[in-house]
Amino acid sequence: MALAIFDLDNTLLGGDSDHAWGEFLVDRQLVDSDAFREANDRFYQQYQDGGLDIHAYLRFALEPLTRFSPDELEALHRDFMANYIAPMRLPKADALIAEHKAAGDHCMIMTATNTFITRPIAESLGIPDIIGSEPEVIDGRYTGNVVGTPCFQEGKVTLLKQRLQEQGLKLAGSTFYSDSHNDLPLLRLVDKPVAVDPDETLLKEALRQNWRVISLRD
Repeated sequence: MALAIFDLDNTLLGGDSDHAWGEFLVDRQLVDSDAFREANDRFYQQYQDGGLDIHAYLRFALEPLTRFSPDELEALHRDFMANYIAPMRLPKADALIAEHKAAGDHCMIMTATNTFITRPIAESLGIPDIIGSEPEVIDGRYTGNVVGTPCFQEGKVTLLKQRLQEQGLKLAGSTFYSDSHNDLPLLRLVDKPVAVDPDETLLKEALRQNWRVISLRD
């Protein structure tokens, strides 16, 4: 059984679910709109530029979760899925996942975005095995803290190795699909790195390394 690993944002989705959740909170007037949008955009630009402080970002992104009950968050996420995530779905991404499943591969999503946002998205894509940045929950409420290693840059390598040991999976024959240069550590680890609609930095590296480059948006 070969391992097929997928980044989520701007890879399997035609957009960024993390940034979109921030836009959703602003649009639903659940946060201080101007200040929150400015910070959300600033962190997203830092991510694209490769200079994101993941711990600072997660403190920002997870704080709003502390304001709501589990039932309120569930209702908000349903709204978010229907109106923000559904338009990001890519038929070619669904076909790629189906291709790997038909081949008997073990499919997994690895994403820096917290799992409150991404676990329901992964399930909707038919990939229940997901590794993301894990928010802390105590007595059924989000605390605003992150548990363990954030699933970002070298952290993806660390967390994948832990998961492989837990599940008895191997890297032999593994594939990883990503759009972002932030994922270069994991792309260099797998047997078959694939650049998907890559950013400029990743595209240059993919061409230099003769990695496969594909689009799921055309």
